[in-house]
This record gives sequence, C-alpha cells and structure tokens, in this order.
Amino acid sequence: LNVEVELNSSFSLSDHKCSSCTRSFAPLAVCWLILLGIIGLRIYFTAVISENNARLTAAEWNLIMIIEKMNAQNQELEMDKNNLTQQIQNWKKFKGLSTDVIYLLVSVVAEHHCEPCQKGWLTSQSNCYAIINPTKLENLRTWEEAQEDCSGKNSDLAVVVTTAEKNFVNAKSWIEKNLKQYWIGLRAVDGIWKWIDGSNLTETSWMSGQSATEGSCAVSIQNQGWKSVSCTEKNRWICQKKALSV
Repeated sequence: LNVEVELNSSFSLSDHKCSSCTRSFAPLAVCWLILLGIIGLRIYFTAVISENNARLTAAEWNLIMIIEKMNAQNQELEMDKNNLTQQIQNWKKFKGLSTDVIYLLVSVVAEHHCEPCQKGWLTSQSNCYAIINPTKLENLRTWEEAQEDCSGKNSDLAVVVTTAEKNFVNAKSWIEKNLKQYWIGLRAVDGIWKWIDGSNLTETSWMSGQSATEGSCAVSIQNQGWKSVSCTEKNRWICQKKALSV
C-alpha cells in the first residue's frame, strides 16, 4: 500500500512539472516569433529605404544636370544679348554719320567699281577675250601650248556657241605680218570636232569641208572663217573666260 501511494505521488509530481514546462514555453515561443517578425520588418524596410534613396539620388543628379544645362543656356543668351547690344550701338554710331560723309563713301565706291573684264581683255556679251598675237615666230605656240597659256590666265582657248560669238572671234583674228591664224578651243577627237570643254561642235557648217582627222585642230582666220590644221603647227591664239556680273 505504501508503494502504491509513493508511485501515485511520483506520477502526480511529474505531471505537475510537465504542465509547468508547457506553460513557460508558450510565452517564449511568442517572443521568438515577435523577434523574427521585427527582424523581417527591419530587413524589408531597410531594402525599401535603400531603393528610395537610390531613386532620390538619380533624381538629384538629373536635377543637377538640368540646372547646369539651364545655366549654360543662360550664359549663351547673355552673350547674344551683349552682341545685339553692341550691334545696336554700332548702328547708332553709323546713323550718326553726317550726310556729307555718306556721300563721300558712295563716291569713293563708285570710283572703284569692278569692270566685267580685267585690263587688256575684250568684252563681248558675257565673255572676256584675250587676243594673243605675238609678232615673233619664236613666240608662236602649238595648240596644246596655247591652251596651257590660257589655263595660266584662268581661261581656255575660245569656245564658240553662238553666231555672234563666232563673228566676234573671227573679227578679232587680226592679220599682221602674214600671221593670220589663231587657235580656238576646237580639235578632232575620235573623228568628231569637240570643244575644249568636252562638248561637240553643233554647227557643223562652221567646219564645212574640214574632216575631223586625228591630230587636227581648228584655227580662226579673219574674213575666211575656220580651218583645220595640224595641232603641232605654231600660231597665235585666243583665250576666253566668263565676264564678271556687275
């Protein structure tokens, strides 16, 4: 009987201890859960704050760039304003010139007006012509040499397009001391009469009866028209270039 009482007492004591352990573990678990929740919230909000800080930093840089760009534009506008102010002041000074001074300037400009052709060149319509007529035989030139001389004068051997130009060139092919032939910019190329600028002779009647054989070039003879001769002959020549528009 005593043994049974002792056993019952032992079981009763053990149940009491287990019940006490269970009651003390529950609050501890709740504390751990709360702590884990706090840690999780801290991690979450830290990430959110970092992301927001990054966005704010990018926005700040964009704002700084915009401000710098606006400052540069303001500086350019200020420079433009200063330039306009200076131009206005210069214009006011110019307007302040007396009428006599303005008339003087106009008269000076009028005295120095540009001629359509430089000195020594003849003007006809929209062209300038240089009649190169050396009297010494050693100064005469072949067709190629004559073209080279014209190139040095920023021109070419004469290219004739209209009847008026042909008549002018023919009239200026002066005869002197039996020297009467003048090179023009026409020569035979592949059996065709071509001008120095690469265009074909359109008025074939101007070279009527003159075959375009290789090595042939055209000369102008006063009162006789044009004639085909060897390009290696030595003759006078006529250079041509466009006149200035005045």
